[in-house]
Amino acid sequence: MATIELETEKMLADVSDGIGWMTFNNPARHNAISLEMWQGVATIMEAFHKDDDVRVVVMKGAGEKAFVSGADISEFDSKRSNAEQKEEYGKASADANHWIGRLEKPLLAMIQGYCIGGGLATALGADIRFATPDSKFGIPAAKLGLGYEYGGLERLCNIVGPANAKDIMFTARFMDADEALHMGLINFVVENDDLDNKVKDYAATIAGNAPLTVKTSKAAINEAMKEPSRRDLEAIKAMVNQCFDSEDYKEGRRAFMEKRPAEFKGR
Repeated sequence: MATIELETEKMLADVSDGIGWMTFNNPARHNAISLEMWQGVATIMEAFHKDDDVRVVVMKGAGEKAFVSGADISEFDSKRSNAEQKEEYGKASADANHWIGRLEKPLLAMIQGYCIGGGLATALGADIRFATPDSKFGIPAAKLGLGYEYGGLERLCNIVGPANAKDIMFTARFMDADEALHMGLINFVVENDDLDNKVKDYAATIAGNAPLTVKTSKAAINEAMKEPSRRDLEAIKAMVNQCFDSEDYKEGRRAFMEKRPAEFKGR
């Protein structure tokens, strides 16, 4: 297992068996995200993006009470109390979300407990979301008077549709896992005792598949979510051709004929 050294103890990162693990490590505050944590997210995601040994990434919260309970409001007076500080804080969160969005590898969110506000926005950056039955979801911006950035709302609309997005934003209410599953906010509900193994097995399945094919699939689906005029179909065509010209495609064919698991190298 390889550990990534960070400038904060409130974020943890390591790599094991092709899986990059990122942990929000602020359990005393239900993993509320602070400025230094946003900075840590950017560092971790950039490292995972550039590490060829990482084939899939899982993000989770420390403890069992929260994935992320939102922004750490306790530091707002000292680090987000005026326009200048707002810009610094915004840059840190934007950098983090830039690398979450740029990550070419599958990103899984492992949710236990509260997934609120900025926590939900971060979880929505994942490709697949797992949650325990006792998890709670919501965006309480309307109870705090916060303006919500367009990018986060666009992502929310793409996942749950505009009617559900309006319900979530207008009421600022919390939802349970069953409702979140019903509206498509999460993909799977898994019992607490089974969550670790379920996510590890799912991540291991992805890590064992052909990296170029998985990368191309994610890229193509992301392009499909854009307006037609913004889609780069030539880039997707080039990625598809790269798959067909790859050593992995040869290995996949050989493994199929020999009735054995393929050993993909990502090239």
